[in-house]
Amino acid sequence: MQTDDLSAKFSALADPTRRAILARLTEGEASVNDLAQPFAMSLAAVSKHLKVLEKAGLITRGKEAQWRPARLEPMGLKGMAEWLEHYRRYWETSFDRLDAYLSKIQKGDPRGPRN
Repeated sequence: MQTDDLSAKFSALADPTRRAILARLTEGEASVNDLAQPFAMSLAAVSKHLKVLEKAGLITRGKEAQWRPARLEPMGLKGMAEWLEHYRRYWETSFDRLDAYLSKIQKGDPRGPRN
């Protein structure tokens, strides 16, 4: 995944309205009218949010006459998940070291674990 692509995805998810739209789309495809219902904003504003999500590759839009349902694009999230996985492993390793250190302290050795 290119860095620009990753930046576009994280930028799209920085907005709480867009995150809420994605959460709704996990239940299945929806029209702009359906997606706009929980928000106090115009259909045009919701459409702009959908364009950002579509440009970032997080959703796709159908082309069924007047009805253009939005669908979650699961592969759009895959690259983000892979990028985050590296940091998840780092955090787990750090927490494991902290756990070992705290266990050592609880046993009375203030020097903690030796490497």
